[in-house]
Amino acid sequence: MDLRDAPRRIYRMHETIPVSPGPLTLYYPKWPLPDHAPDGSIANIAGPVITANGKPVPWRRDVEDMYTLHLDVPAGADHIDLAFQYLSPGPGVWYGYEVWSTPHLVDLDPTQVAFYPGGYFARDIPIRPTVVLPAGWQFATAMEVASRSGDAVHFKPMSFNNFIDSPLIAGEYFRRVDLAPGDKVPVHLNIVGDSAASVQISDAYVAAYRRMVKQLYALFHAHHYDHYDLLLTVSDHVAGTGLEHHQSSFEMTGADFLTDADAFIASATLIPHEFTHSWNGKFRRPADMWTPAFNTPQPADMVWSYEGLTEYWSAVLAVRSGLLTPAQFRDSLASVGAKMAHRTGRAWRPLQDTATSAQLLYFNGDYWGNYRRGTDFYPEGELLWLDVDTKIRQLSHNRRSLDDFARLFYSMDNGSYVTRTYTFDDLVGALNQVQPFDWAGFLRQRLDATGEALPEHGIERGGWKVAYTDTPSDYDQAVSKADHRIDLAYSIGATMSDKGEVSDVQWDGPAYTAGLVPGMKIVAVDGEHFTGDMLKDAIRRAKGSHAPITLMVSYLDTYRTLAIDYHDGLKYPHLVRVAGTLDYLGDIARAAGG
Repeated sequence: MDLRDAPRRIYRMHETIPVSPGPLTLYYPKWPLPDHAPDGSIANIAGPVITANGKPVPWRRDVEDMYTLHLDVPAGADHIDLAFQYLSPGPGVWYGYEVWSTPHLVDLDPTQVAFYPGGYFARDIPIRPTVVLPAGWQFATAMEVASRSGDAVHFKPMSFNNFIDSPLIAGEYFRRVDLAPGDKVPVHLNIVGDSAASVQISDAYVAAYRRMVKQLYALFHAHHYDHYDLLLTVSDHVAGTGLEHHQSSFEMTGADFLTDADAFIASATLIPHEFTHSWNGKFRRPADMWTPAFNTPQPADMVWSYEGLTEYWSAVLAVRSGLLTPAQFRDSLASVGAKMAHRTGRAWRPLQDTATSAQLLYFNGDYWGNYRRGTDFYPEGELLWLDVDTKIRQLSHNRRSLDDFARLFYSMDNGSYVTRTYTFDDLVGALNQVQPFDWAGFLRQRLDATGEALPEHGIERGGWKVAYTDTPSDYDQAVSKADHRIDLAYSIGATMSDKGEVSDVQWDGPAYTAGLVPGMKIVAVDGEHFTGDMLKDAIRRAKGSHAPITLMVSYLDTYRTLAIDYHDGLKYPHLVRVAGTLDYLGDIARAAGG
């Protein structure tokens, strides 16, 4: 893997593959871990040349499966050489094809840069990886170094399965932080960025991430890796995302994540989420989502457990570690609860169908997201598992909780990272061991529900309720600032960028009724040039009056004026305490040992 041209978004690859003469099939990962979708980025592969005994070998693409190459190995050949380039695309491309490098750093996802021979389980294919880095760059990966010669790093032999599960980051500006000092099992946070300032991390954040490691161990009572590397990229020029792996995780945030308090709050659950996946998703995985190779479909019917449960625990771990304050934790739950209560698409699409359709929904963007629904098995999954946690606490008179389920379900095989799969019945059985109840009925009722009423009740059972005021919480302000977004979903029923570009409109809401649709751009409010503050002021002025809010919008080279008949003022979600109830949310937020 020659990354010396990575600053120009060119990765130069070379593979030597042992073969026997005769027909050979090569696969490029179509269902790469852990994307839940057939989004392998083979369209970015260019210039493949296959040779045997120094002579070119013709290849042909499969006419039905674009991720498969066929060739005939000539007599006398015991290996082939495959050379090609991976061309990392520019900004603005769709999911799975994002930018992965800048002049100062590179993110390498092995799923993007490797072909493998058919006919084998991926775990049975041995591989000896080497990476060549730009001069002077430092790197981090879960792969273990065998030797180094200048800028070439040779890694110890491993299975192709583990190679695909081991991304690498490298950069001119690099910082490595020990998150488990003195422990026998190392855990490090590795940071690359586009400037020396961006990779600096405060002592307070380091302390919080060290507490996160301890809280994870207190929750799961085991670990399933020899060592763990958090791979964090802080850059405004690399697509923001997070990807889980067994002995490492891939987090990509904005350049100010570690230097701006609001940016940190907005993404505080990202690292806990991906780290938690080492237990939930990698070690314990829904059975249908385990496959022997990377070109076999991976049904996502239980992604509400794979991702939803992880999303719940990421928020819990964030508050228990001090990455979020208890108030910010509650504000985040208020935001999720309001979002899902106003998800108009729940009238026709249940949570289960969002999971079943995951391979489609990752590519759809935000347009009509509230009605069409997208990958909101993350936020509604969080509410689902809060519902389970508070129900266990209620039934057991607060003697047991989802923490007990975590210890039961994940603590076996300490130190092993051999995947253990599970089914819906296994999940239900474990919950019943913690607290006898009709968990199958409880889960199915919520997974299959449609209609106006949100089926999850964990916030209310936790002793709180969602209420609305005309002032956003500090948490929501931080998220809106980080996302450059104006969220007016609970008032006029629309969400837009801070430049007025409309991303979503509440189906049958006031803005929808007035004619606003995603893709429009608001250029003026009540006759004045658009700004976010101008629009909010107009909503305030309209409260209690009869005059509509007028918007001039541009849409496909046309302009028109819309009149929004809305008079109830600004609305932002908060949690308020319900008198006379037990505060289970407070108990959930309390750190183990605290």
